[in-house]
Amino acid sequence: MPRLPRLTAQDAEKLLFNAGFVLIRSKGSHRIYLRDNNRVVVPFHAGKVLHPKVVKQVLDAIEATD
Repeated sequence: MPRLPRLTAQDAEKLLFNAGFVLIRSKGSHRIYLRDNNRVVVPFHAGKVLHPKVVKQVLDAIEATD
């Protein structure tokens, strides 16, 4: 299995917006994005690298909508 890229929240947000996701709401440090009934929650801490499970969730959601 290939290694997942190291992404910050800003990088993940760019990928989600480019894939057509829309920011629907945010609560505290978490931002929720939606596209075609696919919901992705990204913990948004500036400059910190996301946990690999969150990166996998983002990439899987992008692949599922394509």
